[in-house]
Amino acid sequence: MTTQTADSELKARHRSMWASGDYPQMVDTFLLPLGPRLVEACPIEAGTHVLDVAAGTGNASIPAAQRGARVTASDLTPELLDAGRARPDAEGLDITWVPADAEALPFDDASYDVVMSSIGVMFAPHHQAAADELVRVCRPGGTIGILSWTPEGMLGALFATMKPFAPPPPPGASPPPLWGSEEHLRGLFGGRVELHTLEKQTLEITAFSRARDYGEHFKSYYGPTIAVRANAAREGRETEFDAALDAFCDTWNRGTPDAARFEKEYLIAVGTRV
Repeated sequence: MTTQTADSELKARHRSMWASGDYPQMVDTFLLPLGPRLVEACPIEAGTHVLDVAAGTGNASIPAAQRGARVTASDLTPELLDAGRARPDAEGLDITWVPADAEALPFDDASYDVVMSSIGVMFAPHHQAAADELVRVCRPGGTIGILSWTPEGMLGALFATMKPFAPPPPPGASPPPLWGSEEHLRGLFGGRVELHTLEKQTLEITAFSRARDYGEHFKSYYGPTIAVRANAAREGRETEFDAALDAFCDTWNRGTPDAARFEKEYLIAVGTRV
């Protein structure tokens, strides 16, 4: 198998994974605050030419466009873009929805004032390739803004919990939560981006009555969890997986048995393209 064929198959699996379940439902349930937080951290105003990489359903694209920006929302999974395009708050806004691979963006060099991604580009398997593309399409003096879950936070712990049940990662792939590490980001950008904002914040999640409802939600709607549980089922380990996920939810619950509360840490990193 050639490298190109292997990469095409990997991207096809990723598209299928993110199209499984119901990621738009997850966004509506507890992820909506994140996009506006990233937009607020970036200098986006009327007329700004913005690219949202791995935009999903437009959680950051829509608030950027509501400020009068000209936005391109790109994502590997067309189904997510379709869901974003259909959102009532996207109607009448200047948003172009473009299927695109974050590791090979179909846009010209230095063509955007702001290049951003909210819990999106972190899931591209080859981090350096994705970071190089973010830099390439941003004009010198422009802004690159990234919001990513942290390795030591709740999402990092979730991926650590699922790892023993997942198939081996493809060659060259890196764990998504590394994008929430300042050291990793600086290594990816290699001096090409002057990072002036590095701020850890927390998303508080109170959408679930019981802690383990969070895990059930992920098993129903979140593509990566669905894929890992399916692999565990093929190995006859789905009961073990479910128990591990239940224990994870119990451990991270900061609320009560009848009113669960989770605190999900993320890093906002904003810098200027040199």
